[in-house]
Amino acid sequence: MQRPIAQYRYYDFVMAAFVTVLLCSNLIGAAKAAQVTLPVLGTVTFGAGVLFFPISYIFGDVLTEVYGYGRDRRVIWAGFGALVFAAVMAAVVLALTPVNDAFNNNYQQHLEAVFGNTWRIVTGSIIAFWSGSFVNSYVMAKMKVRMQGRHLWMRTIGSTLCGELVDSGLFYVIAFYGIWSNQQLLAVTVTQYVLKTGWEVVMTPVTYRVVAFLKRKENEDYFDTHTNFNPFKLKS
Repeated sequence: MQRPIAQYRYYDFVMAAFVTVLLCSNLIGAAKAAQVTLPVLGTVTFGAGVLFFPISYIFGDVLTEVYGYGRDRRVIWAGFGALVFAAVMAAVVLALTPVNDAFNNNYQQHLEAVFGNTWRIVTGSIIAFWSGSFVNSYVMAKMKVRMQGRHLWMRTIGSTLCGELVDSGLFYVIAFYGIWSNQQLLAVTVTQYVLKTGWEVVMTPVTYRVVAFLKRKENEDYFDTHTNFNPFKLKS
């Protein structure tokens, strides 16, 4: 018999951290295309949000590994709700008529420049995040059962390769097609995918430590042997 979520000491904290990273990376960094010049590779173009968004996938891996697919599913839906609220709030704030003075008129222009594309960004984020996160969690859970809990590094990297492929492929096309040139869109999408999955590899030692800590403190190491993987079933 599964224990109720309230009995876990750290589950709620991981959920809050996941939603925070998701919101910030999608609304603050997603619209900015940045460049860095690297040895051998030359100039590399990437979305600024890539520096932080992969952390949400690490949280997803940790949640599925420790608490199981069902509880990660609840966190994914919490992130979904947060993104929808952010979109509604941005639309309302932009629609309000600003006070007719120099500061507020100028500030309104800056808000529109930053958040004017929010509906496309959030639509892309919701679809890509929802699809990619569930693919990531599903693959992670299935691999854990198949591998009998061994080779955590293979499961975290393998699930991220699948989830990020879906996420990156959907998000940039939905959010920026017609805004960026096709060449820039392709370059950013490919670079994002490589960087996101690269983050997972680099962060593997940290993931191991976090997973070990939570398993020990929560006395939990969930195997999804009889799990209903329907993404629309909120009960864990």
